[in-house]
Amino acid sequence: MAAQPKQQRALKTRDDILHAAAVTFDELGYKGASMREIMRRAGVTLGAVYFHFDNKEALARAVMLSQTGELTANLDSEGAQRMVDFSMVWAHQLNVSPLIRAAVRLAVEQQAHGIGDKVSYGDFEAIFQTWLESAREQGELAPGVDPSVVAEFLVGAFTGVQHYAQLSDAMATLPDRVVRMWHLLLPGIVTRECLDRLVIDPARGRVAVPPAGGDSAA
Repeated sequence: MAAQPKQQRALKTRDDILHAAAVTFDELGYKGASMREIMRRAGVTLGAVYFHFDNKEALARAVMLSQTGELTANLDSEGAQRMVDFSMVWAHQLNVSPLIRAAVRLAVEQQAHGIGDKVSYGDFEAIFQTWLESAREQGELAPGVDPSVVAEFLVGAFTGVQHYAQLSDAMATLPDRVVRMWHLLLPGIVTRECLDRLVIDPARGRVAVPPAGGDSAA
């Protein structure tokens, strides 16, 4: 019976390190972050950090891969609406969650630091493709639309919109930018009937985040 509490403590320590790393990467970037600073913020020993993560690159990869789990939309929606809702959660969380901001920053800047991991992008592509295929099964997709092609494009579109908002020092406008992006793209993706009933509202991204999450995700 003692093994389970020990395992739970280990999982909590790993989670504390991961979130401390996210805050550090978010504030200082990959180059400016150090394992000792992450250790200090996590309130653990350096040995504990290296027990869970071999090096800073491994920790950065773990932060990048954590974002899809953090962005699960807590809404009763499916198909095209689920896809739109997910984007609203993503846009909202980029403004309130250091974990999501760090994951996106690392994913965008990773090549400058000798990292070439496209898994996080692949995860998003797979998620979008799942919902697009669900939309197709429900008759929501326009004729000739290929879920895999659209999913790949959407990952690039979201990355570009986010990066431009960041460069413009206007991250608070990201939800509205995503809304405008959907208004431009959706007429070529879904049927007219589907488009008429879709709700494209940043507020859905805010209410989808559980009260215990939000800022505490860091």
